[in-house]
Amino acid sequence: MGQCRGEHAQLPHPAREGEGVPRRPRGAGGAGGGPPPRARPAHPRRGRGLEAAARVAAARPRGPRHDRRGHRAPRPAGSRAPVRRPLTVPSAPAHRPTAGTEGLRRENTASVLRALRRLGPATRAELAKDTGLAKATVGVIVSALEAAGAVAEQGSRPGARGRPGRPVALRGERFLGLGLELNVDYVAAVVLDLAGRVHVRETRPASSVDDLLDLARSVWDGCSGPDRALVGATVALPALVRADNRTVAWAPNLEAHGDDIAARVSQVVPAGDVRVTNDANCAAYAEAHHGAARGVRHALYLTGTVGIGAGILQDGELVRGGAGFAGEVGHMPVGDSAAVCGCGRRGCWEASVGLKAMLAAVGMPELDTPLVTAEAVADRAASDGGVRAGLERVGHDLGLGIAMLSSVLDPTVIVLGGYFAPLGELVLEPARRTLDERLASQVQVRPALRPSTLGIEAAALGAAEQCFDPVFSGSTDLTA
Repeated sequence: MGQCRGEHAQLPHPAREGEGVPRRPRGAGGAGGGPPPRARPAHPRRGRGLEAAARVAAARPRGPRHDRRGHRAPRPAGSRAPVRRPLTVPSAPAHRPTAGTEGLRRENTASVLRALRRLGPATRAELAKDTGLAKATVGVIVSALEAAGAVAEQGSRPGARGRPGRPVALRGERFLGLGLELNVDYVAAVVLDLAGRVHVRETRPASSVDDLLDLARSVWDGCSGPDRALVGATVALPALVRADNRTVAWAPNLEAHGDDIAARVSQVVPAGDVRVTNDANCAAYAEAHHGAARGVRHALYLTGTVGIGAGILQDGELVRGGAGFAGEVGHMPVGDSAAVCGCGRRGCWEASVGLKAMLAAVGMPELDTPLVTAEAVADRAASDGGVRAGLERVGHDLGLGIAMLSSVLDPTVIVLGGYFAPLGELVLEPARRTLDERLASQVQVRPALRPSTLGIEAAALGAAEQCFDPVFSGSTDLTA
């Protein structure tokens, strides 16, 4: 056959040594030609093969300190064993969900909600990539949110290759937040949904808490329904509000004390927890999410009403300081040192650049709201040199305070709201000149001065947006 047995592909291989064939002798007559190897003695305990293993296993002690496999049980603590005290773990912040499996579920759900708010409609695969969660986990979360009415599935995207994913989006009909503002000469309300869409916005000339309650009641009555839930209500005030987001510590231009406003608002709207916070902080928060400070890492917002306040933004979040009072810039000693302020002192910044100070500088009366008043002033300035000169002085004093704040906070953008927005360059241009003159070094960055685009309801809009903070942080569970 031309091949030896064992080398042909169709013939079996010859039996190898060890496969049932006795070991070849390797003595004098063996193939190796050397002396036979010495036999290895058996280990005294291990022996050889399975029989020895069985003997060793049988010899292992078994008793109360050993289990069936011979593993030693934990030694009980004796009288001399030291007792370890449990470690003290600091409690989590109030806005964080609880620990454990439930807390992890809430955090993951909040992560998906934040991604949908930021990205808009997105498929489950896109959400998994953005959040870092497993696609199966995202699918479970989306199903729970869909059952709760928080999200809805949309149609497949046209033109997608392969099996197209079905994007999901936040629904705006189910969960709502109510933002309110009580100021010196007006009240405002905004109703915002989970997707960030405004359903209602209204402003009325008024100045009392009763006016605010009437507005809150009428606005919510127009939006309420069997399929709608009020996530929360937040009231913005020109006041110092303590870190509990409820207690008014000082309101020089309003009759507001303690938690009276929060208690009274909770009686007219079905919100479980009514929050109260500073109006400048609310307006700054609105600018970070809906206005001129979107995408800006370091920003500052200045109100332009009877009082002047500031909201400090870092990466879209508010910087409130140790007691929650950060941003009370209206009472810095800047401007006319003889000007009398509403707080009773002289020389406060808002006594030189507040709404009443601006009207005194141009010789015009106050109208319904700060924006309506400023629009009338801007129209008069187009043909009246005296009005333009008055606004030039206001812009100069505005620049003095902005230069001081820029040196301390180094913002990239400063947004000017309230009456500053309609006046625009009439006050911003002289403010920029003064800013350039007052900054100590040319290497200091000149912040961009931007007028607000959110109107008089900026603070109410930010208050409504803050109602969803517990949802997007995981403290409030929409699927419960």
